[in-house]
Amino acid sequence: MIERYEPRDETEAADVGRVRALVAMPADPWSRALPLHLTASALIVHPPTRRVLLRWHQRQQAWLQVGGHGDPGETDALAIALRESEEETGLTDLVPWPDDAVRQVVIVPVPAARHEPAHEHADVRFVLATAAPDAIRAEKPDAPLQWVTVAQARELTSQPNLRELLARVDKLFDG
Repeated sequence: MIERYEPRDETEAADVGRVRALVAMPADPWSRALPLHLTASALIVHPPTRRVLLRWHQRQQAWLQVGGHGDPGETDALAIALRESEEETGLTDLVPWPDDAVRQVVIVPVPAARHEPAHEHADVRFVLATAAPDAIRAEKPDAPLQWVTVAQARELTSQPNLRELLARVDKLFDG
């Protein structure tokens, strides 16, 4: 999947190059023991209303897309994004939208926490759609969810890579 992915700009090309090198190593690229490891995430959309779902990430102190780490033995980025998205939102009808293509690859710095040092996520990103936006249920109280327009999402996030993903989704909404 990463080999076929075409980066959209120089920054993404550099990140994709690092991810391709990571995947070529003999170690499990999903292993949390590596200072750079794969993760999978998704921006969830409700196409009829052109809204996107954001989740508050306490550790990052930011409104972001949903997603996370693969469980031991998992290697399919889309399956991981789907599982993580359902766990974090309670949405059970999620489907890739408008298809199952990777929409962005980005390396994200993660700050240190009590239980782990600072590290990086090589995040493989998808877009998933729901037909039941009112069915959202936050995974935990400190991880609220909110439906917003793409313009509102741009205002809420301070992350340039998420703003880029939002721009790509906006183009998908336009067909």
